[in-house]
Amino acid sequence: MVTAYILIVVAPGKENQVASRLLKLSEVKDLGIVYGEYDIIIKVEVPSMEALQNFVLNIRKDKSIERTSTMIVASR
Repeated sequence: MVTAYILIVVAPGKENQVASRLLKLSEVKDLGIVYGEYDIIIKVEVPSMEALQNFVLNIRKDKSIERTSTMIVASR
């Protein structure tokens, strides 16, 4: 299992709409709308690195998502 935190920048005013769409995805285990350089942070759990790559590529198709930064959990 791969756990990662993804920081997301969205188009102005689109935070709630994007958050609602992301929360419908089974890989998303937690989500917060945040202040600062990024607008949304999500915690995702996927079975493999390939699945993580596919997940990130998929969410980046959303035209309201402008940029992402992914941090993969190395250990707990």
